[in-house]
Formats: sequence, C-alpha cells, structure tokens
Amino acid sequence: MRAGTGVVPVEPGVAVRATVGLIAMRIGYAYNWYDIGPALPSIGSTFGVGPAQFGLLVAAFLVGGGLLQVPAGLLSRRFGPRAVSFWGVGLLAVAGAACALAPSFSTLLALRTAAGIGAALFFSPAIGLVGSLFPPGRRGIPVGVFSSAFSVGAALGLVGPAFLIPSIGWRLSLVVGGLFLGVPGLVSLLLVPRTVGRPLPRSDAPRPRIPAALRFRGTWAVGIAFVGLEGATFATGQFLVPWGESVQGWTLGLAGVVGMMFVFPSILGGPVGGRVAERHRNHRTQFLVATVVSASMVALLPWASLASALAIGVVFSVAYGVDYAVMYVIPQYWREVPNEEIPLAIGLLNSVQLAGGAGVSALFGSIVQATSYSVAWESLAVLILVPLGALALLPAIPSEPAGPRGAADSARP
Repeated sequence: MRAGTGVVPVEPGVAVRATVGLIAMRIGYAYNWYDIGPALPSIGSTFGVGPAQFGLLVAAFLVGGGLLQVPAGLLSRRFGPRAVSFWGVGLLAVAGAACALAPSFSTLLALRTAAGIGAALFFSPAIGLVGSLFPPGRRGIPVGVFSSAFSVGAALGLVGPAFLIPSIGWRLSLVVGGLFLGVPGLVSLLLVPRTVGRPLPRSDAPRPRIPAALRFRGTWAVGIAFVGLEGATFATGQFLVPWGESVQGWTLGLAGVVGMMFVFPSILGGPVGGRVAERHRNHRTQFLVATVVSASMVALLPWASLASALAIGVVFSVAYGVDYAVMYVIPQYWREVPNEEIPLAIGLLNSVQLAGGAGVSALFGSIVQATSYSVAWESLAVLILVPLGALALLPAIPSEPAGPRGAADSARP
C-alpha cells in the first residue's frame, strides 16, 4: 500500500464495497454534469437566451471544476481524500438542485459554477481513494471502472431529463439530479471506511515550496494535450440535444437517446484502457490512436443520419473512454510524484483540461450562433487534434511489471 495516502490495509470485501460506493457517487456526479443539456431549449425559452449563452452555461460548470482541481489536491493532502470527496459531493448535490430556484440566467450561471466547484472537490481525491484500496498491480481495472462509471451517469443525465422535462419541467428535473447524487453520497459515508483516505500525520520534515506534482512535466503534458478532447466530450454531450431538435428534427427524447450514445459506451473503454495502460508503457501511442479516432467521429457529424449518428457516438465514446482511463492510471506509476500527491497530479491535469475545455465549449456555442452546427462540428474536430503536440513532453514510464516500485520507493514520504 502507498504510505502517503493515509490508508491502512483493508479486507478485500471492504475494498470492493467501498469501491461500489465510490462508483455510485461517480454515477450521480456525472448525471449532474450532463442533466443541464436536455434542459437547454427550455432554459432558453424561460430566460430568452440562445446558443451563445448555452455555451457560457456549459463553460461555467467547467470553470468551477477547473479552478478548484489543484486546491482540491492540496486540501486532500491536508484533510485527507475521504473528507474532501464527501465535501464535494455535498456541494455538487445542493448546488445542482438549487439551480431549480434560479430567478435569472445570471443566477443559474453562478449556481452551475458552484456545482462545478463541488465536482472538482470530489473527483481527484476520489481517484486517490480508489487507487489506495488496492495494491500496486491491481489498480488498473478498479480505476478504469471508476473512470468509465462516468459514462453511466452521463448517459442517464442525458436521457433521464429528456423524458422528465416534458412532464415535470426543467426545474424539477434538476432537483432529481441533486437527489440522484445526494442519496448514494449518504449511503457511501457508511461504505467507505474512515481508515481510508485519512489526512497524513504532520511531519517536521521540510517540504518543497512547490509540490512535485505541480513541477512534473508529465502532468502538464497530459493536461494540455487533452484540452480539446475535454471540450469535445462536454460539447457533444450538451449540444447534441438542441442540434438534434433544431437541425435534425428529432424529438427531445430521441435526441437524448442519441446524446446518450456519445457517453455511455465509453464504459467499455474504461476497463480496457486501464488494463492496457498498466500492462504496456507506450502511452503516447495509446493516446494518439484513441484521440484521432474521437476527432474523426466528430468530423463526420454534419453528414450523419439517425443510424450513423448512433454509430458515431459509440465509436467516439469508446475511444475517449480509453483515453481517460489511461490518463488516470499512469500517475500511479510516475516515480517523480510522491505517493500523497497523486490526487494533486490528477487535479492539476484535470484543471488544465477543464479550463481549456470551458473555452472550447464556449467557442463552440459562439461558432454555432455565428455560422452553423456543421462548421462548429468540423472546428471541434480540429480543436481535439491541435493540442496533442504536448504529448512530446510526456516522459516515458520505464518498461517494468506493474506493481510495487521496490525498496527505494517504500522509503519515500
């Protein structure tokens, strides 16, 4: 076990139950990312706004999530990942449900930003918790499943509101989202042992002024390389419903089903990507192949029929599921990053991606309003590929069996 995670060994059954709880929260967390998408047309009618403002609303959540990723990692070092994860779940659930009470579009923007902050506090500490529950060499699949569970919640967040909104309205639909996260969060308080993710004991040993996770070039390389992909995963998920309604002529429910296919199948890519990343060290190649496939699918959208849009969504989501699983597994094996800084490393790369992705999402909405969805989809495909040049800065992980790092590492703080 990593000494720096504040964890004592737990029984396998306890580890599995705790992981199930964390995965349930991950599903509710993802639901609250995407349940705003099907509500965009109704929000536009309520507040008299259009695609450009939709882009700002989508970006507001990503800005909140991006700004707090690094502080979440620092808070995790200070208070422990367990505490910070549950703080984030509480804030996201409350802010997400409170969006139902927004009297104006500006208030809705502020509440979505607060929800994004809650999401930031949950994610990277929770990744650290999942990794700490299992010994080295057995983390790839649990972390991959946790990563791909996002797809389940995102799919439900697109389809559920698409069918709820016509009967209960967009406001009550967002309340459902808050409950969908809050209930498993309360249950998981009992499933995740207090011995897991405790804060580190204070040490008199001096620490570097700037944590290693923030100085390591690999963290920055992964963060920058997937700015475009982050924006694309969110833009497709949120804008497919209004695109399907306004351009393709689909019903709200049918557009929600198509949107679901752009997120749900990535559940297949998560375990595959996690296992591949743990067994093989050619991570640049893994990243490049999966990302080029994702960009190619987005470029095909302007010519898509209903059937081909469904197929495009499946391929797109499986490919980016592989990408995200790889990027969340490899920090576990970066020798340059101390054990307790894994959540901070993941938080930094997420912060960079979310901040850049917010800009991509806002730009997408502006392109739609200024030109058309067809131009916006093609522009998005290009934006996915351009940042990949940063992968040249990604250091190679030594070819060695996945597992304990050896005696030298056991002495690390």
